[in-house]
Amino acid sequence: MGAKLLTLFWVWLALGQSLYVSRGVVSASITTPLPDLYEASVIELQTGLTSGQFTSVDLIKAYFARIEEVNLQGPMLRAVIETNPSALQEAAALDYERLTYGPRSALHGIPVLVKDNIATVAFEGMNTTAGSYSLLNSVVPNDAGVVKRLRKAGAIILGKANLSEWAHFRGNIASGWSGRGGQCTNAYYPNADPCGSSAGSGVSASIGLAAVTLGTETDGSITCPANQNNVVGIKTTVGLTSRAGVIPISEHQDTVGPLARSVTDAAIVLSIIAGPDPNDNFTLAQPMPVPDYTMALSNTSLVGKRIGVPRAVFLNDSMTGNDPYVNQVFEQALETLKTLGATIVDPADLPSAYEIYESNNETVVLDVDFKVQLNAWFDSLVANPSGVASLEDLIMFDSNNPTLEEPTGYTDQSILIESQATTGFNASYYQSLAFDMELGATRGIDAALKMYALDALVLPAPGYTTVPAAIAGYPIVTVPLGFYPDNVTISSAGPETVYPAPGVPIGLSFLGTAWSEYSLVSFAYAYEQKTQTRLQRKAYAAAIPTTQLADVIGK
Repeated sequence: MGAKLLTLFWVWLALGQSLYVSRGVVSASITTPLPDLYEASVIELQTGLTSGQFTSVDLIKAYFARIEEVNLQGPMLRAVIETNPSALQEAAALDYERLTYGPRSALHGIPVLVKDNIATVAFEGMNTTAGSYSLLNSVVPNDAGVVKRLRKAGAIILGKANLSEWAHFRGNIASGWSGRGGQCTNAYYPNADPCGSSAGSGVSASIGLAAVTLGTETDGSITCPANQNNVVGIKTTVGLTSRAGVIPISEHQDTVGPLARSVTDAAIVLSIIAGPDPNDNFTLAQPMPVPDYTMALSNTSLVGKRIGVPRAVFLNDSMTGNDPYVNQVFEQALETLKTLGATIVDPADLPSAYEIYESNNETVVLDVDFKVQLNAWFDSLVANPSGVASLEDLIMFDSNNPTLEEPTGYTDQSILIESQATTGFNASYYQSLAFDMELGATRGIDAALKMYALDALVLPAPGYTTVPAAIAGYPIVTVPLGFYPDNVTISSAGPETVYPAPGVPIGLSFLGTAWSEYSLVSFAYAYEQKTQTRLQRKAYAAAIPTTQLADVIGK
């Protein structure tokens, strides 16, 4: 059903475009209400742009104003590190192109926020720093591969989202904090943990500071922010989206994916950013052609499907640390999946579950990869005014600049130090890498899928859910599941943040084997359309920006 609607939309868009070009603004622009930017979908925005209701310049102005309202004043969410000084100029050019030639894609003229570890060319006016002052004013050689795809599709990079510094690979530091960005917080409860490392991307998507956002995940960094910010996140198979030009942790686990307010929007973005890139060899192994993920959007996709519940470890609160309420709403979700036609196979445990819980192999691999790849990143820079040229230099830089990089409560560098102590690709590294694949894939996700003849696995997003997929390099699609009750016990999550907290969102994750995004998107869509969980609760009042398109059009 969803795919047919999208096809009809594109037919309508083509007709509308010809009317727009030949006759000026169509009458729909007078009668159709302007989209509410808190919830506005890519299709709604594209429809308004095509009908002449508003322009991309208007959109940029509105999103800039919304960021201004809540980012560094009011609730001080600190979701955005910087905005693009070239965005208005780029929007004007794309508006002109739309009038002259029509839209390039569903993202033509659509503002996208990207995480601050995703490179954008310096002459555009933005930094790429992973939140660290050690990379301030550094010059990257080129746009990241995914940014090139976004630009080719006509999207506008609105700015850089805050993140856990170095994608949460620095030390024992609260999620969502970076030296440059400060402590990002959740929009659903004052000072609640936004989760990370793609914290700013999740928060920005949740309240409409951009149309859609990009995040990255090594282990949990898209899934967890989606989970805690009431948005959809797609953690892709390693090699589906290019990591070229993304400040790395590990080529074996790093992925790039969308965070958006709906599965439809996430599917639109994924269809554009997925695909091979000669600058990332892992992407050359993906099946071709790249799917149009919007064709997966069907309300009936779960009919006759077998969905497994890996209870061992992943639903054990004493091991995951989850609040008991998480499993309560998860059990309700299983009933919903049944009503949508799925057969729930429960339990469908991973044979390796307890070994995954005990294993230290992921740490071994990431520590070695990070040192090698981060040093290569510093080597690749055209310039770096800080003088930092290696991981060793970075550790010293942080220690020598405590005001910038080690304020009270945010001093730890234990992961950087542990990584610096590694000695490269030795036998223990290769053994750990092989064992990761065995635990995550061969005796993990793939074993469960095969043993129980499953189409996918389903789990609540919090806890250890992301680990098997991380070490296997496999995908996860996360959708809103529920919200913590008002009487939940509030706990500290850092010097400034709390979790859980009343009204903070919880997500539901669908997991599968390599390259199974199309199926996972379809299952997530059917569940989302049935439950409409995102719409059941809004952010707290002060965190909701008030600026709308009507406030900027013609001004």
